[in-house]
Amino acid sequence: MADGVAVARRAGDGPGPVAVLAGFARALRAAGVAADHHRTQSFLAALGHLDAADGRDVYWAGRLTLCAGPDDLPRYDRCFAAYFSASSAVRRVRGTTVSVTRPVATPYGGGEQEPAGEPGAPPATASEIEVLRHRDVARMSEAERREAHRLLALLRGTRQPRRSRRYRPSPHGGATDARRTVREILRHGGEPARLRRRVRGTRPRRVVMLVDVSGSMAAYADTLLRFAHALVRAEPRATEVFSAGTRLTRITPALRHRDPGLAMDACSAAIPDWSGGTRLGEELRALLRLPDPRGAIVVIASDGWERGPADLLGAQMARLSRLARRVVWVNPHKGDPAYRPMTAGIRAALPYVTDFVAGHSLAACEELAALLAGDRPVRRAGTARKEGADA
Repeated sequence: MADGVAVARRAGDGPGPVAVLAGFARALRAAGVAADHHRTQSFLAALGHLDAADGRDVYWAGRLTLCAGPDDLPRYDRCFAAYFSASSAVRRVRGTTVSVTRPVATPYGGGEQEPAGEPGAPPATASEIEVLRHRDVARMSEAERREAHRLLALLRGTRQPRRSRRYRPSPHGGATDARRTVREILRHGGEPARLRRRVRGTRPRRVVMLVDVSGSMAAYADTLLRFAHALVRAEPRATEVFSAGTRLTRITPALRHRDPGLAMDACSAAIPDWSGGTRLGEELRALLRLPDPRGAIVVIASDGWERGPADLLGAQMARLSRLARRVVWVNPHKGDPAYRPMTAGIRAALPYVTDFVAGHSLAACEELAALLAGDRPVRRAGTARKEGADA
């Protein structure tokens, strides 16, 4: 395939998975879904990283890549149920092995592999991807960095849910909805009707992320911005992103482009202080004038090299810890076992940080995404300082 997905199929197992999945895309086009050639290639590429024998992986990979909008979802569900019936869906794809032969980094910096279709092009192995996941972004080659960015674009930026102030109808249990119950009685001419009930709905927890784009963060800023792009793409209404350098710049509109490359180009045009200094105290004071941090999870991605007064940064962090739901500090240097938080800026901020985490690799970004999704427990403020001192 032009996308570089090579399929090895056992003999006698029927049609190969690429033929089956491409046929599904053709069925979607016949039903009116905009599953064009580009979306089909994205679908096959996504399944190269998932289990093609798992119906849930096939369903969500197709839904996220083949559908162009909300109007396509009902048609997609009907086509999926008809094409992958319970009796044949898993049997069609089971017993196959899908491997990716797109250019991918070798384990020890050996450059790119040969493209698919050329002689001697070995498939990417799980061990190579695992090595790439844990490699420091600052030590990656250009080819490895491109592959890391491609993997980062597949990150699911799910969010920790919170209770909403609004209610929704509930068929089972909950408080009595007096208004809907009275309307039901009036529709029946005053005859007693069944009680209508309601429960509180849920909404994703808001995230406010500050990405340090100063000179000391030049090796990591692009990767952290791509992580922020994944968060915005997953929850555009519950995510705000700012760049932090010599001034505070809101870059959320730039990150709303679906394509990561276009989003990074828009960020480059929107950020006026790339590779400059850092005045986190002043920028946090500007951020706290906005309503965004109140009740949100605030993520600060910085190495803590503060040019301004450290006591100002400490005072603003104290205010932020009182307003925010959770304060997460992402320091790329924390991934180094020899790192010690010795700079004045990071020492002033740590007493008010809920979580002090690394941000130097793909694996660290995945752990941060799990933290924001609520898969890790909330720790009390002050534990991060002890953890940083003992690192």
